[in-house]
Amino acid sequence: MSVRKSIGSVARDWRQRDVKVVLSALVIAVATVAIIALFASQLQRTLITSASSFLAGDRQLEAEHGEPIPAEWRQEARSRGLGTARMVEFSTMLSGGNRFQLVSIKAVSDAYPLRGQVEVQKTADGERQQLESGPGPGEVWVNPRLMRLLELEVGDSVEVGNLTLTVSGLLLREPDGGFNMSALAPRVMMHADDVPATGVIQEGSRVEYVNLFAGDESALEGYYQWLQPRLGPSHEWESIRDGATLSDSLERAERFLLLGGSIAVLLASVAVAVASRQYAVGQRDTVALLKTLGLPGRHIGRMYLGRLLVWGIVGTLGGLLVALPVYAFLNNLMARVLEQDVPFTVDVPALAPALATAVVSLFAFAYPPIRRLRHVPAMRVLRSQPGESDGRAWVDIAIAVVAIFGLVWLYAREVMLVLSLIGGLVALLGILALLGWVMVMSLRRVKGGGNAWRLALVGLYRHRRSTLAQIAVFAMTLMLASTLILVRSSLLADWQAQLPEQTPNHFLINIAPDAVDEVESFWGERGQELDTLYPMVRGRLTEINGEPVRQVVSKDDSVNALNRELNLTWMDEMPEDNRVVEGAWRNDQQTDGVSVEAELASELGVEVGDVLGFTVGSETIAEPITSIRTVQWESMKPNFYMAFPPGGALEGLPATWITSFYLPPSQKSALNDFTRQFPTVSLLEVDHIIERIQQIVRQVTQAIEAILALILAASLVVMAAVVSATLQDRQREGALLRTLGGRQSLLVRSTMLEFGLAGLFAGILGVMAAETAVWALQYRMFGGDFRWHWQVALPIPLISAVVLAILGRWQLRPVLQVSPMLLLRRLE
Repeated sequence: MSVRKSIGSVARDWRQRDVKVVLSALVIAVATVAIIALFASQLQRTLITSASSFLAGDRQLEAEHGEPIPAEWRQEARSRGLGTARMVEFSTMLSGGNRFQLVSIKAVSDAYPLRGQVEVQKTADGERQQLESGPGPGEVWVNPRLMRLLELEVGDSVEVGNLTLTVSGLLLREPDGGFNMSALAPRVMMHADDVPATGVIQEGSRVEYVNLFAGDESALEGYYQWLQPRLGPSHEWESIRDGATLSDSLERAERFLLLGGSIAVLLASVAVAVASRQYAVGQRDTVALLKTLGLPGRHIGRMYLGRLLVWGIVGTLGGLLVALPVYAFLNNLMARVLEQDVPFTVDVPALAPALATAVVSLFAFAYPPIRRLRHVPAMRVLRSQPGESDGRAWVDIAIAVVAIFGLVWLYAREVMLVLSLIGGLVALLGILALLGWVMVMSLRRVKGGGNAWRLALVGLYRHRRSTLAQIAVFAMTLMLASTLILVRSSLLADWQAQLPEQTPNHFLINIAPDAVDEVESFWGERGQELDTLYPMVRGRLTEINGEPVRQVVSKDDSVNALNRELNLTWMDEMPEDNRVVEGAWRNDQQTDGVSVEAELASELGVEVGDVLGFTVGSETIAEPITSIRTVQWESMKPNFYMAFPPGGALEGLPATWITSFYLPPSQKSALNDFTRQFPTVSLLEVDHIIERIQQIVRQVTQAIEAILALILAASLVVMAAVVSATLQDRQREGALLRTLGGRQSLLVRSTMLEFGLAGLFAGILGVMAAETAVWALQYRMFGGDFRWHWQVALPIPLISAVVLAILGRWQLRPVLQVSPMLLLRRLE
């Protein structure tokens, strides 16, 4: 059949209710998936851009060998459309006010920062300013603590080597002021062009050169492909995903957005399946008539194939026309909520799952039963025996399962996510089969009567097949929505536990053993309790099972821990946020062995029982791995790759101590007293890092809430579509009951009870299946510990019962408003 005839048939079919339902479901399905896919893609870009301010750019290239990064590398980046900036970081003595102080200097170019802003004060009591550039030539911005130490004021002069600079502001925050050892000394920021005049950097000086890059992800990846062969052993290319501080939170946020989009795909598939299935059943008489008139089965197949093709095009275009304005509205809303500019961009690849959902769902759910009908004799169809019980129906089920699996895989490309969701659905269908048998056995003895409860129970039994089908769809919908709700609750709980109130915001490093008690006493007198103090021994991993580590680990350049000394420690009790995943934590009497951080163990390819060799100064030690544990690097507490037992191999080796503590902003002045009393102890302020992490977590939380709202709205649409699919049969029964003298109040109560009971069953089953899916997702995909969610799961069945009771009442409107005779004639 030609496309013109198919279009003409669509125009005629539009007057049919079933066709309207199918096309409406297609439009809703495409719109839902497109909105969530576009919104999730935009959120992901926004979060990455916001988090990239931790690097002051999208990428950083570091060189620690004391040689500047070649200028032609930056020129190549600019030719590819990337923004560039450069930094030079080094430590030196700064003199001012007839005093000297060791400082950490960051010299930046005009373009710094490419992402984020620098927060400064132009006067000691002035307003905080957010600037998108560093100090100009001849100027310097100084950390407030350094201003107090040297008794400086804005406008004073300081000397860096041979160069005199003017203090033009107080440096409060740097976008890339992360956790690094160079931040131990007070920070000073100057212009990069002034560095040569200082004369500080000489051959052999400890200096770090950093280039910043920002631009489109594709351009950055292309540039890295060009750059990679030119990088040396001391070069390091970093993105925000490489930092332990934020990478886990960002990865979890992105996976949640992925989960939300996958659930949207499944919900859309369910909506199209219900509507198209109803249409296919309604076409039995049409197919029988066409076969009676002599139309061959293959012509019938081509006719419906062309019709479905046109419907797919119309539904897809309609869905996109609905999705784009809604996405634009959400984009503007997101910009206001996040308080930052969010450009309106349409990620075309993100629309692929929406387009595929429409076409694949339509042909996977609507066409197979129609295709089977053309093989059935006309008389068998006219006798309402269309062969639904034929063994070939399992082929339709197989096609539907493959279609759903393929759609989720197309969107997510995460094996664990797909298997968890499909596994939850399979478990749900198995429970539904058992429920069907229990329902038949329990309800068949219930007799009718004038009681609303009796009518509701009889209705459940009389429509047991359709009721079970509805419960199945409702339960699947609730399972998908509940999965998102439960994962969201777990993620937010994990993030809140990650950075609770009074999270340690200061570190004390290089505490001498004989100064430990004095340091504890100093802060104890000021009401600030220190966290656990840990010893630190600097050592390098050199051997695995007696062989040189660089021979055992083939890709040693990718394991950063092999390119530097590690902080080794001994501890009696494992930190609260660590968790043993292999082996067992040592007992009190054990003095041998070492516990290794899980990610490093995976990179090294070691397991419990392997022997690690370390070189500490002139000493060599070797210990077996007794446990492998996870470490929460984002907890802002001291953490270590290697942990030995007290009295073990590290006993007697030279060590310094480290600890962390929380200091309120009102007591910042105590830091100056501490620095004067303990000049050899290094103080690291990380409160600005905590504030930035909390800001990112707030943005992620808002993104999760928005995705959840969209999914819940889509769930309501699907449930309404399912109820609408049986509208005609329900209205006919309601009209008959009214004709037989049934009162309106009885009809309303019985119908609402019937749907309420179905909603309650569906809610219970959906929550059970959701907990099964969350168990797999939480443990394997989101890296957390599974726990039951009674406070969230218990209300869902009740909410489901209320929502479906309301939808059932909505079905009765035509029955109550129209004469029973007119309604029966209309339905016929």
